[in-house]
Amino acid sequence: MWSTSTATQTVEIDAAPTDEQVVARVLAGETALFELLMRRYNQRLYRVARGIVRSPDEAEDVVQEAYVNAYAHLDQFANRAKFSTWLTKIAVYEALARARRQRRFVDADTNDGDPMTTLDSKEPDPEKQALTSELRLLLEQAIDTLPPPYRSVFILREVQEMSTAETAACLDVTEDAVKMRLHRARSVLRDDLYRRAGTLLPQALPFLGPRCDRMVQVVLARIEAVAPAWRTR
Repeated sequence: MWSTSTATQTVEIDAAPTDEQVVARVLAGETALFELLMRRYNQRLYRVARGIVRSPDEAEDVVQEAYVNAYAHLDQFANRAKFSTWLTKIAVYEALARARRQRRFVDADTNDGDPMTTLDSKEPDPEKQALTSELRLLLEQAIDTLPPPYRSVFILREVQEMSTAETAACLDVTEDAVKMRLHRARSVLRDDLYRRAGTLLPQALPFLGPRCDRMVQVVLARIEAVAPAWRTR
């Protein structure tokens, strides 16, 4: 049984509902269930955002903003795509907008020279230092050196283990572009590091525990102040 609570609501669920069922129930007034969607997709959205902005704290801000935007426009989800894809695209758009504003995101496909010219150095951040595995730390550092378009695809496909089709939908590119960027990302990473780290990829860029709980509470507090049109119907 799964349960969630806010200052005014307590909800218990006997069996895990689908995303679409949760959305329908939230729109019908069971707004506390929105927490279930956050718990399901916190790590995915954090990984996606971090792959674009790279800063762990900024990635957390991106995820929070994505959830607030999704909640405010939940009635616009029309089941034409998977809810997870719709939600991930919101996070991608927010992360790309922030990266562009800060001039961090450069499309390597438009560069005339070696895509490695877009790389810059980055000191290990607290999120990385907390990892217990040296191999995972080395892998995260290697991922961070990938050109941004390759890094986003690599994280979605290899770290988050999403399909080529869903990755393409989330990034608004073709499946051929996803395959090409993934191929280039793999070639940039050292072959031996990629082979040794293969079984650990799903564990990279974690977003669990107290930080996840704190973010959920921040978002729940923020959406309490949101008055989307669908709540007044």
